Amino acid sequence: MLKPSWLRVKAPHQERIGNVADLLVDLNLNTVCQEASCPNIGECFAGGTATFLIMGPECTRKCPYCDIGSIQKGKPLDPTEPKRLGEAVSRLGLKHVVITSVNRDDLQDGGASQFVKCIENIRDRSSNTTIEVLIPDFCGNWEALNNVLNAAPNVLNHNIETVPRLYKRVRPQADYKRSLNLLKRVREGWPKVYTKSGLMVGLGETDSEIKEVLIDLNLHHVDIVTIGQYLSPGKNHLPVDRFVSPDKFETYKKLGEETMSFLQVISSPLTRSSYHAGEVKKLMASFPR
Repeated sequence: MLKPSWLRVKAPHQERIGNVADLLVDLNLNTVCQEASCPNIGECFAGGTATFLIMGPECTRKCPYCDIGSIQKGKPLDPTEPKRLGEAVSRLGLKHVVITSVNRDDLQDGGASQFVKCIENIRDRSSNTTIEVLIPDFCGNWEALNNVLNAAPNVLNHNIETVPRLYKRVRPQADYKRSLNLLKRVREGWPKVYTKSGLMVGLGETDSEIKEVLIDLNLHHVDIVTIGQYLSPGKNHLPVDRFVSPDKFETYKKLGEETMSFLQVISSPLTRSSYHAGEVKKLMASFPR
């Protein structure tokens, strides 16, 4: 299926993204920008921002929409990774940082302890940096979730990804209700933490199903929602069912912000869960907790 004009992104200029890329190589760190083939890598790297991917780059799940490689059992966690991440945030002078991870279902706590150490190291090196964590579901291990939240991230992001009807095909090892329960627990136990979730469109869902997901996220006290176009990474991944127009994305945004109680809905063809994440810092200033 031929991409429409609004999805054509210029190739990033290597000189503009070189400083961030060189630092990542120097500190042996991964970013989801690179591993998941994000279309916004040029814009974000040029602006000196990145979403760090910990415990990777291989995942113990095999979601057919995702470009990250899969493995049954990952390597042991690197105890030096949190320190290297803290150094990267400090050297880049980031005001807001996003930490995400692959799924590590082979670990007892799903890797929650590594998130905690990363948060602590960033706080030690860059005390004024706000921290957003984009976490997996930890297979419903709520003690692991509690440990991450007790480390006091500013934003807890967990993506719902798609509509419940498509879960078996799109997220075969995940559970829609479990993800909603996770988001609800955050607000109930840690009311000062901003909650965030995101979904892709173009996988075979209908507009009415998207509305139902937004209603569910709203009922489970999510503050920020991101909605973006699914782009198939290759022939071995799920195909694109439809390309959603920019006008339709604007309709989703108005639906969420004007008829529901979300603080923010970021909705556009190229939106990804951590795209323009720095805007969250402004949101927190406007709606302090």
